[in-house]
Amino acid sequence: MRRATNRADANITTRVEYPCPGLVSRVPPFVYTSRMGKRQAFRELHARTFIMPNPWDVGSARILASLGFPALATTSAGHAATLGRRDGGVGRDEALEHARLIVGATSLPVSADLENGFGDSPEAVAETVGLALAAGLAGCSIEDYSGPGGEIYDRDHATDRVRAAVEASRGGDPALVLTARAENHIRANPDLADTIDRLQAYQEAGADVLYAPGLKSVEDIERVAAAVDRPLNVLVLPGGPRAPEIFAAGAKRISVGSAFNLAANAAVVEAARELLDTGTVEFWRRALSSAGAIEEAFSGDS
Repeated sequence: MRRATNRADANITTRVEYPCPGLVSRVPPFVYTSRMGKRQAFRELHARTFIMPNPWDVGSARILASLGFPALATTSAGHAATLGRRDGGVGRDEALEHARLIVGATSLPVSADLENGFGDSPEAVAETVGLALAAGLAGCSIEDYSGPGGEIYDRDHATDRVRAAVEASRGGDPALVLTARAENHIRANPDLADTIDRLQAYQEAGADVLYAPGLKSVEDIERVAAAVDRPLNVLVLPGGPRAPEIFAAGAKRISVGSAFNLAANAAVVEAARELLDTGTVEFWRRALSSAGAIEEAFSGDS
């Protein structure tokens, strides 16, 4: 396996080879030529199973790319945390500029977490997706939750929003890979029947990938996967099934959301508490155990 090179120049042709862990189908090398090649490669990835982690800044994007993942996705919560804010506290311009930085950090395709599209109306969602195309993204996701303190949109309105997003996504050649999210389970409304009904409606509206964050059992994943005809993304969760079980249940794609960012921030808290409470520096040993991998990730072209 050759580590993915970091290329910000969209006109450079880059060959990227991926490892083949046992839980993921064998993936051949892809050649990415500009943003168009990335979009097509990202779409083709969904014909097999793969894990798509969520970096929160340029450094974490380069680390994850160097470890062999075939695609990346932004995380709204992770990005907000870098600014000292809670999830939902980032505006559209900030989110898109952040996405551009992640796109430029590596040669991999990037999908953006665009929350609710930064507007309630279908027109606002379409405008946001159009801007995502201009940012060089390979894909993006739109959810059916209005934002912090808000509510889940009515099914018909949510479907109209997805339809508008799909139409806007096809303004590129090739089109963005549009992921439609049904937020029930992650918003304390674990109504599986309604989630399936929504995902089916979003599929009919043209969504390329379907996503219901918050599914915690193999049985629920199996039911959703069997009810739709589009690739299914599943978020890994504490206490939930392992990656091989998720794939066996019918999912094509796994993402981690803000989990890696939380893990990184938790390591800072643990190290700081150790130094404050005991005066010891055992955290240095843990940090140095991955220093070589981090140095390698940062040594490529940028």
